[in-house]
Amino acid sequence: MSRSESNSSKVVVTGMGVFSPIGIGRESFEQGVLDGTNGIGTIGLMDVSGVPGHVGGELPEFTLSSARKEHLSRQRKSIKVMCRDIQLGVASAVLALADAEIDSESIDRTRLGVDYGADQMFSHPESLIRSATRSSSAVEDGELDFRISLWGESGIGEMEPLWLLKYLPNMPACHIAIAADARGPNNSLTLAEASGNLAVGEAFRLLVRGSADVMIAGSTGSRMHPIKCLHAAMWDELADGEGDPSTWCRPFDAGRTGQVIGEGACSLILENESHARARGARILGTILGSGSSCVIDRSGCCDPRQAMINAMTAALADADLSPDDVGHIHAHGLSARETDVIEASAIAEVFGETAGQVPVTAMKSALGNSGAGCGTLELAASLVALGHGVVPRTLNYEQPDDNCPLDVVHGELRAVSNKVVLNLNVTGSGQASAIIAAGA
Repeated sequence: MSRSESNSSKVVVTGMGVFSPIGIGRESFEQGVLDGTNGIGTIGLMDVSGVPGHVGGELPEFTLSSARKEHLSRQRKSIKVMCRDIQLGVASAVLALADAEIDSESIDRTRLGVDYGADQMFSHPESLIRSATRSSSAVEDGELDFRISLWGESGIGEMEPLWLLKYLPNMPACHIAIAADARGPNNSLTLAEASGNLAVGEAFRLLVRGSADVMIAGSTGSRMHPIKCLHAAMWDELADGEGDPSTWCRPFDAGRTGQVIGEGACSLILENESHARARGARILGTILGSGSSCVIDRSGCCDPRQAMINAMTAALADADLSPDDVGHIHAHGLSARETDVIEASAIAEVFGETAGQVPVTAMKSALGNSGAGCGTLELAASLVALGHGVVPRTLNYEQPDDNCPLDVVHGELRAVSNKVVLNLNVTGSGQASAIIAAGA
C-alpha cells in the first residue's frame, strides 16, 4: 500500500497562521489571494534615503506596539529578545495554533514538535555604534580606525548582555516551542528561500515516521532592514522601474528587471490524518511529498537548474506521482532576468512536452521576496486558492517571454479540477526545495 492510500501515514494541514503584505491571518490572506491584492509599494517602515532598493512588500500593520498588545501579548516579556523576523515567525505560529483549534491541554505535548526556517538575522547599525567607537582609535577628519585588539578590552562591554539572542536563526523555533509548550522534535533550517519547503518537508517526514502527532512547520523572513537591503543591492538583481512600484515585480514577463524585497511569515499545523480526524479538525490540504537538492561543482559554482530538476523529481517520486498528476506549479518566480529563464528550463526538463500546458503561478509578484519566509507563504497561497477550486494569478504579467514558455496564470484566477500543486523554491547558492501538496 502506498503512503497516499494509508490514513495512518497521511499528513494533513489543519491550521495556517499568516503575516503577509496582503493580509494577516488565514482569512484575510485568502481574500487577498482571491482578490489579486498587491502588497508591493514604496518602503515606509524605515528610512531608505541612503539605501538602494526602496520598493518592497512590507507589513506596516505589524509594529512593536501591535506585537505587544495583540499578536504576541502572551509573549510580551520575551519580545525584547526577538528581532522582527523572530516576532513575525512566533506570531504566525500562535495564529496557526488558534486556527487549528488545538487544545494544548488535550494533546500529548511530547509529540508536538516544531520545524522552522529562518534567514540570517542582523542587528541595526545603531546598536553597534558605542561598542565600535570604544574599539577604535581616532584618525584625521573625525574618522575612526576599528581595532579588533580593542574589542575584548573595551568594546564588548558596551554590548547588550542578551544582544545575540535577538538574532540567532534558531530562536523562532525556540520561542515557538516555548509558546506552545511543544516538547517533541525541534529543528531550525537556515537555507534562505529554500527554508520553508525544507521545514515543511522535514516535519512531514517526522509525522510519517511516527515521531510526532502534530508539527508546527513554517518559515519567517524580513528584508526590511538596512543591512539586508544593502546585501540585496550587492548580490541580487533588484527591480529598477518607473511609475507605480506595485508593477515592478513581474515574474516570467519579458519586461522584468529584477526582484523586489519583502517580508512575511507563515506557519502550518501538520498532523497525521488519523490524529486530525479523531479530534474533528478541519482539513485545509494534504502534504504528499517533498524533495530537495543542492548542486555545486568543485570550483564552487552552483547549478540551480539541476538543483531544481533534482528537487522536483525527488518530490514527485516521494509522492508516487508523475508530472501529469500535477494540477499547477507554484514557481519560485523571482522576476530576475536570468533566474526565471533557468527555472522555466528546469520545469521543461521535468514536465517534458506538457510543460507549457501546466498552469504556473508566482505570488512574489504580490508579496515580494521575503527570503526564508517566501516558500511557506507561497504554498499557503496555493492551498487557500485550491480550497475555492482556483489557481492564484501572477500579477503584472503582460508580455510573454519566448525564453520562458510557460502557461503563466494571469489576469484572472484559473479554475482547476486538479488540486495537486508543486511548490518550488531555489536560492542563489544552488539549494532547491519542492513540496507537493493537494488542496482540500
